[in-house]
Amino acid sequence: MSKKIKKIGVFTSGGDSPGMNAAIRSVVRTCAFHNVECVGIYRGYEGMIEGDFKAMNARSVKDIINKGGTVLKSARSKTFRTAEGRKEAYKQLTSANIDALVAIGGDGTFTGAMVFNQEFGFPVMGIPGTIDNDIFGTSHTLGYDTALNTVVEAIDKIRDTASSHNRLFFVEVMGRDAGHIALNVGIGAGAEEILIPEEDLGLDRLLESLRRSKQSGKSSSIVVVAEGDKIGKNVFELKDYVEENMIEYDVRVSVLGHMQRGGSPSCFDRVLASRMGVKAVESLFEGKTNYMVGLLSDKIALTPLDKAVKGKSEINMELLRVSDIMTT
Repeated sequence: MSKKIKKIGVFTSGGDSPGMNAAIRSVVRTCAFHNVECVGIYRGYEGMIEGDFKAMNARSVKDIINKGGTVLKSARSKTFRTAEGRKEAYKQLTSANIDALVAIGGDGTFTGAMVFNQEFGFPVMGIPGTIDNDIFGTSHTLGYDTALNTVVEAIDKIRDTASSHNRLFFVEVMGRDAGHIALNVGIGAGAEEILIPEEDLGLDRLLESLRRSKQSGKSSSIVVVAEGDKIGKNVFELKDYVEENMIEYDVRVSVLGHMQRGGSPSCFDRVLASRMGVKAVESLFEGKTNYMVGLLSDKIALTPLDKAVKGKSEINMELLRVSDIMTT
């Protein structure tokens, strides 16, 4: 173990996701296992600048593995984007004798950690926490699996209503820049069509697909729409277009919104968070810095933060083909 690392700070930043608390727990207990102090930093970079720190031990994180959200809270920080803000954060960390950081969040969180490391040489490790699964260097981000299960359950309930009233439902899910959630839940929930940013289906093809569904005897349909889909300006514009061109359909819209971020994390996310937390802390002990911990081929691996931020998570082409077959 590196003698330089005597105290580690852990924080969450950006949007919350199920599994963040499990990751905090893993970081704290790995530190305790190695007899290293751990400090919780509240409200992300904003709390770092204000010195909002609290010592944590193994007992501090009891009963949080099953909770969604983040006990350390999260906040956006405009101040940290300034050189003066980062300098104040460094001053607060050094005053508290914190030697390294574990940052749990998405690309914005990692960009901040990367810049901080470049400016002050401060050791940092990242753990990807975002339901969108849009981080390069990992097949799964924390919260993604939980969000999939939450959305599938919601769509199953919507389908009950759609079937009872012969309705067409557009169900909007999160995914401004990536269609991972929409593609997977669309297949898992048996949607008649899936609209994602990576593939421009086009309005005409959408209508043709809905007409085929109608002709095949389907009296109701579910269309899953990623919020970043490029076909229309928004899901309500899609609804209006279909109603104008297919008067036989009674069209409804359901925007699932932030319910997708909440809830108790799945077993997969709890185990993944535990594995990532151990790897992050022990990598710092080994003298590694400026990396993100990810899952690749079911193995925990490290990806340089700059690649994690600049790289693009690719949509699974096999799943696209499967979705085309399943929506026949």
